[in-house]
Order: sequence, then C-alpha cells, then structure tokens
Amino acid sequence: MRAARFHEVGGPEVLRIEDVDRPTPGAGEVLVRVAASAYNAADNGMRGGFLPIPVVLPHVPGYDVSGTVEQVGDGVTDLRLGDAVIGFLPMERDGGAAEFVVAPAESLVAAPSGIPLADGAALPSVALTAWQAVFDEGRLTAGQRLLVVGAGGVVGKYAVRLAERAGIEVVATASPRSADAVRAAGADVVVDHTTEDLLTAVDGQVDVLLNLAPLEPERFAALVALVRDGGTVVSTTAFIATPGDEDRGVRAVTVFVQPDRQRLTELVRLVDTGELDVEVTRRIPLADLPALHAEGAAGRIAGKVIVLADGDGSAAPSA
Repeated sequence: MRAARFHEVGGPEVLRIEDVDRPTPGAGEVLVRVAASAYNAADNGMRGGFLPIPVVLPHVPGYDVSGTVEQVGDGVTDLRLGDAVIGFLPMERDGGAAEFVVAPAESLVAAPSGIPLADGAALPSVALTAWQAVFDEGRLTAGQRLLVVGAGGVVGKYAVRLAERAGIEVVATASPRSADAVRAAGADVVVDHTTEDLLTAVDGQVDVLLNLAPLEPERFAALVALVRDGGTVVSTTAFIATPGDEDRGVRAVTVFVQPDRQRLTELVRLVDTGELDVEVTRRIPLADLPALHAEGAAGRIAGKVIVLADGDGSAAPSA
C-alpha cells in the first residue's frame, strides 16, 4: 500500500510517499481502508520534532481518519466489515495518511451519514477540542457568556456553534475575512480584531475566555480582566502559558485534545441532524501531502484540509 512516512524528524522534505506492507490488526483493533485523513498543525510539529509526542519512526501522520472497516481483530464485537467509520487515532501511533491504517476499535465511531465519507475525517480532533474547551474545561452552561478569541479558525467556529446551541451567549473576535462565517456559526457579537481594541469593545465581563490565537503573552494577560471573578481562561495555544488571576479566583486551563468516543458519537449525531456543519476547505491527494507540509511549515494553513487516500482531490463532493 501507499503511505506518507518520515524516517527522521526534520523539514517537510523528510516526508515521503512510499510503498509499505499493509498492516494487520491485533486484538481489539481493526484495519480501516482509508477514505481520507485530515491535516492538523500537530502533524507538522511531530514531523518537525518540536512537538513532544513520542512517535516511533518511521511514522505515518494523520491522526484524524475516515474510511471503512476492512478487517476485524480478535475481541472486536461492535464493528463489522464494511462499516463506515471516523476516528481520532492515538497520536503516537501510525495515522491515516495511507491507503490502510490499523486503529484501536475504541478510537472509531460510525461516520456521519449525510456527508461524503472522506469529509468525515475533518471532524474528530477539531470538534472534540472545541467541545472539551467549552464544556469539559470551561464548564459553561445555558445563560452564561463566552468570549472566543480567534473564532475564525475551524476550532473557533465549532466552539461558537456548540456554545450557541447550548444557550450560551457568544462574543467572538474575527477578521473581516471570517466575520460572516463566525456570525453564521451563531456568535451574538463579532469584534473585528484588526480595528477594535477588545478590552474596550466587549461590553461587560464573560464567564469564560477561550483563546485560540497566537497572542503575545502580555496581551493575553491583559485580556484576563474581561473574565469575571471565579471565571475561567481556557487556551489551546500550548506554546504560551495560559494566564489566570488567583486573587480573583480566575482559573487557567490549557486544553490538549483527548480521545472521547462518547463525545465523538454525539458530534456525529449533531452533524446528521443538521445542527453542526463539517468544514472542509480543500481536498488533496495523498501524493500532495509533502507539499502541504511545506506550506504548513512556511505559515499557517487556513481552513481544514483533508487528504484523499485514493483520487486526485479534484472530484466534487457528493453525499
């Protein structure tokens, strides 16, 4: 089978498309015929060697995956041959940037039925990050108020939508380019961070500040003033410390996305009922993944890119 692998950490040039043996599932595992994997910034970090995930070399990136069950290992009773699945795979193991991948059965759930199977790869880790930030760490409930800094990204729009449907008031920052999409996701107030000072633009305090942007530490610390006493600052930007305010009881939490089969199943349900949209910005073939890594190393990749295991990436999607 074909797979994208790197044998050593380094620049994008270490990632190569190779012919490798098809893996075999062990107990509690299944073999998935990959429809698509999804590119995440963490893939770039692991390949570059600056994200401390203990991968075994050579490594196949792509920990978000969609596909069909091709083979079932011993002890697997809830998945069957031909099942359409999506999953958030263990990051330290080989991922889905290949034609086949072995996955723990517990990492997989039934794929959304109303979108193309390949597009389902765009959902798991980003939607789980948003859910965990808003509810598990932010502990938000109906009637409370959330400020999302950097809501124009994929995680940000999921966070806005999930909060809005839970009855939470959402204030969000976005650029003019993404403001309409953030508003469509359900934000009550959208602040243009390119022209407005957030400290004066936000009317009153919020229960939770969720930061998804690469803020300067001093600026991040200043924004804590927007959080009420006893509130929470949640951030996904692990490369800078999350500030809080002990004197006012403001907690500081940094989110590292965790696998959660129950939550992922619920997210799929929301997609199938039309309450949550799956964002796919680009679809590329597996052969173009090294070039995408080069693009990511040179700067931030906008939107969500999925990597098709078979095909040229140009076909129009169909449900």
